[in-house]
Formats: sequence, C-alpha cells, structure tokens
Amino acid sequence: MTRLSIRRGLVTGIAACALIGASVPAGAQFGGIVYDPSNYAQNVLTAARSLQQVNNQIQALQNQATSLINQAKNLASLPFSSVAQLQAQIQRTQSLLTSAERIAYDVQSIDQAFSTQYRGVSVSTSDQALISGAQSRWANSVAAFEDALKVQAGVVGNIDGARSTMTSLVSSSQSASGALQAAQAGNQLLALQSQQLSDLTGLLAAQGRAQALDAAQRAAAQDQAREQLRRFLTAGTGYQPATVSMFHN
Repeated sequence: MTRLSIRRGLVTGIAACALIGASVPAGAQFGGIVYDPSNYAQNVLTAARSLQQVNNQIQALQNQATSLINQAKNLASLPFSSVAQLQAQIQRTQSLLTSAERIAYDVQSIDQAFSTQYRGVSVSTSDQALISGAQSRWANSVAAFEDALKVQAGVVGNIDGARSTMTSLVSSSQSASGALQAAQAGNQLLALQSQQLSDLTGLLAAQGRAQALDAAQRAAAQDQAREQLRRFLTAGTGYQPATVSMFHN
C-alpha cells in the first residue's frame, strides 16, 4: 500500500469521524461502551502525524544511504595504472642516452675531450698527431650522429606505447565512478605528457650533442688547416726528387 493510499484512507477516516461526531452526541454509549467521537478523531490525527514522521525518517535514511553510496564511489581508486609502463619508456630513452659512444653526457668527460682534441693546434705538434686528432674528432662526430639516430628510433618506438596508454586512460576517465577515479586518471594523463616531454628532451639533447660536436670538429679542422698551411709555406729544404719504384720487376 502506497503512502498516497494511506493518506487517502486517513482523510476518509477523519471525515467519517467528523460525520459521526456531528450525528452522535458526545459521550454516546453503545452496548455499555462509551464512545467519544472527538477523542477518536484526535487519536486518528495523532496516528496520521506519527505515520508522516515515520515516512519522513524513512526518506531521510534513504537520502543518507544514497549519500554514503556516492561517497564510496568518490573514494574508490582507479583500477588502471600506467605508471610502470611510463617508467619503462623513460628508462629506455635514458638507457640510450647513457650508452652514448666516445664522449658521454658528462661534464668531466666533455672537458677532458675538448682539452685534448679540440683546443688550438700547437706548433710543436707532429704531423702524425695532427692526422690522428682529425680522425678522432671525425669519429666523435659520426658517433654522435649515430647516437642521435638511436635516440630518435627509441622515441618513435615509444609512440605506440604512449598511444595505447592514452587510450586506456581516456577510457578509464570516461567510465570513472567517482571524483577520485577521475582525478587519478587525470594525474596519469599528466604523467603521460611528462614521459613524452622526457622523450623530447632526450631527443633534443642527442641532436644538440651531435650538432655541437660537428661544429667543434669543423672549428678544430679550420685551426688545424691554418697550421698545416703555415708549415707548408714555411721556407725549408724544398722539394727533393727521389727515385720511386712503381712496379716490381
């Protein structure tokens, strides 16, 4: 029975009591039982008010239960985590950077290499040392470009993983049941952006290293060329003819 039907029944009962009260004198006696219609009507009204209070309490309990359910949803953690995958991608890029050949990403290593290979050419440096230094600098440049290409390949390889992670996070965010899950999905999307920025930083560092070493190699080559030209133009013994055997008899 619904609350509306209960209320209708109570109203009907109250109206009937009012009619009885109007037609039967107060304190009428039926079979030895004294009937007071006004007292009966008052009791019916009291019961109606009590029923309304019970209905209000039930509604309040329902509201509290709904509130607790919503709070539980808001406190539920996101079942998906992409932290391990993002850390693995960052680790791959970092591993490529730390495995750089010849001149590493280290201040002391760079300072030592430039002190011995890229400084100005000394007058007393032998021709063989000049050739060896030029070859070493050329090898440094080639290795740096190779390292940059490796980092580029690693970053490109991380794109597919980033796409998969982003798809999972967006799906988790859209199906989040509460505020905490939505916030955690948003935080992981920010972590994905940080991983991509880390890849971009590593890529720029590798490219910048290759370009810097190539520019340093060209600058050192120019300085060495000036020294070699000076030695060539310096007066000396001149050309001395010599017999050369081109074929073995």
